[in-house]
Amino acid sequence: MTIKIGDRLPEGALSEFIEVESEGCSLGPNTFKVSELTKGKKIAVFGLPGAYTPTCSAKHVPGYIALADQFKAKGVDEIWCISVNDAFVMGAWGRDQKATGIVRMMADGSAEYTKALGLEFDLTAKGMGVRMQRFSMLVEDGVVKQLNIEQPGKFEVSNAETLLGQLG
Repeated sequence: MTIKIGDRLPEGALSEFIEVESEGCSLGPNTFKVSELTKGKKIAVFGLPGAYTPTCSAKHVPGYIALADQFKAKGVDEIWCISVNDAFVMGAWGRDQKATGIVRMMADGSAEYTKALGLEFDLTAKGMGVRMQRFSMLVEDGVVKQLNIEQPGKFEVSNAETLLGQLG
């Protein structure tokens, strides 16, 4: 079943490559419970099929980086990018995209969280395995307040401008 507006995010975990060691976070991949990360926060989340893929690299991630200050001005605490890649790949891609400190690059390496959201996209026939559908959503305290799911192969409703326009 696909997640919808009004739903609480499912239980699960995502990984993030941490560049700088700090209290509670070691250098390298760290795994976090989604419920703990979203508690009491307003988070703009967008998901995409894969790191380093053309639309994702040229449009999707750069749009959220460019508008990050406007998201913050509208009360968004964090911006997350989720993809079915491992934390090492997401960390490297985040560095290449200059997303460090702006967009949290969250890894769902085995597509477990993607499946829990009901947003899996089977690209096995193209040699890419199970991926995440392209989407964006606004989450407040773990509850979905806005949700924009793209049709396969499209980039029309999950862009940063659309989600930003949906914020009050």
